[in-house]
Amino acid sequence: LECEDPNVPLDGSNLVLKAIDVFRKRTGRTEKFIVKLKKRVPVQAGLGGGSANAATALWGVNQLCGKIATNEELADYGAEIGSDISFFFSLGTAYCTGRGEILENVSELMPTSLYIIKPKEGLSTGAVFKNLDIASIEDRDPLKLKETLEQESIYTAEFVNDLEAPSFKLCPKLADIKQACQEAGFKVVLMSGSGTSFFCLGEPYRDFVEIFEDRMKELFDVDIYQARFLNRKDGDHW
Repeated sequence: LECEDPNVPLDGSNLVLKAIDVFRKRTGRTEKFIVKLKKRVPVQAGLGGGSANAATALWGVNQLCGKIATNEELADYGAEIGSDISFFFSLGTAYCTGRGEILENVSELMPTSLYIIKPKEGLSTGAVFKNLDIASIEDRDPLKLKETLEQESIYTAEFVNDLEAPSFKLCPKLADIKQACQEAGFKVVLMSGSGTSFFCLGEPYRDFVEIFEDRMKELFDVDIYQARFLNRKDGDHW
C-alpha cells in the first residue's frame, strides 16, 4: 500500500489492507496487489473516506480476479471490518439498518446545492461514542423520518444526528460553526456522522454568497468543498 498522505497508516490497520485480507479469506484467492491510495476525502470528517477506500479496494481486486464475487457478497465482506463499507455497494441513496450494513436502495434525493464544511480539528469516532448519553436520545421512528424525506421537500424534512451532542461536548467550536452556517441562510445544516464536518443544503443568503467562504475560513479555519449527490445505475458503475 502506497499513499502520499503522511496521516494515512500503511500497515495492517489500514482498512484497504484489511479489506483485501478479508477478500482473500472469503474467496480463497492468494494474489498479492500493489495499491496506490490518493486521498481526496478529508480524514476524521465523518464522511466515510476510509470506508469508501475499503469498498473500492474490494471492488477493484474482485475485478482483477475475474468478478468472482457479487456486489452483495462484497458488501457482506465489508461488513466484517466496518459498519459503513457496505453502503458504498448501494446505488448511492440507501436506508441502512443494523450497524449500517443492511441496505435498502431508495429513491434518489432531489438535486440541490451541497457544501461540506470541514474544520481542521478531527475527532475519534470511539471518543464520540464514549461521550454519547444514550438516555438523552429522543425516541424517533427512523421509518417515519425516511417517509417524510421521500414525501416532502428535502428542505422541510427532519434531519437527525444523535452524535452532534457528544461531538460538540468534545469540541465546542463545532456548535459555533453550525450556528454560523445556519445564520448564513442554509436550509439544512447537520454534522456528518461522528464529525467533524458539516453538510449544508441550499445556498447562503444572497448577501453572504460572495463572502461566506472567506468569512468562515477567517473565523473558524475551515476547508469548504462544493459537492453533489452521486448515484449509480448499476453496481458495476464505479
